[in-house]
Amino acid sequence: MNAGVKSLPPQPILCLITQRSYARERTLPALIESAVDGGVNMVQLRERALSQEDMLALAHQARKAIQGRALLLVNQQVEVALACGADGVQLGEEAMSVESVRERVGDQLLIGRSVHSVESAQEAEKRGADFLIVGTVFPTASKPGVAPAGLELLSHIAGAVTIPFLAIGGVTRDNVAQVMEHGSNGAAVISAILGAADPRQAARDIIEEMRQASIDARNIGVKIRG
Repeated sequence: MNAGVKSLPPQPILCLITQRSYARERTLPALIESAVDGGVNMVQLRERALSQEDMLALAHQARKAIQGRALLLVNQQVEVALACGADGVQLGEEAMSVESVRERVGDQLLIGRSVHSVESAQEAEKRGADFLIVGTVFPTASKPGVAPAGLELLSHIAGAVTIPFLAIGGVTRDNVAQVMEHGSNGAAVISAILGAADPRQAARDIIEEMRQASIDARNIGVKIRG
């Protein structure tokens, strides 16, 4: 198991959230490896239908694919995250409390919280979350029928919390610069990488857009969070 206090990767953060339905011609670990090759520096295993045993097996496979080049987070399943030596756990907005997880894991794991409002973001920071995933920003097929909160939510949260946050929901190469410009420290994506013909190149394209947005913001004197 990895030891010591965990820390987030250098910004901008590009988080790949897994979805096994994209693993058709290639295995999910192979897709993860390609994405990390392209610059993904955080991978979140979010396979809610898997049993604890199967999730643990997948987590070990993911760690092997990542080879220490990106953080590995497990969605919700704290015991799996501990057992596989993951770097963190991601909690849904209505999931177990940050405090209860921190009591269980101490500094062994980063704790992320998914939020959908300024109030929830402030509460998560108050309770000790290390970072947030904020959305849904744009329309997305993974949340059909859910009205997107829009970029304004990112701006409001940027002004309300001090911990890093990633934007989620319909984020692509074409709009990722906008989420950076509205205060996000990065983005979490699914189809923009896993649904691409070349996941490695897709990741490279997104991370390059993010880096360029950060450079442009500095050049015009916009304060970068983090």
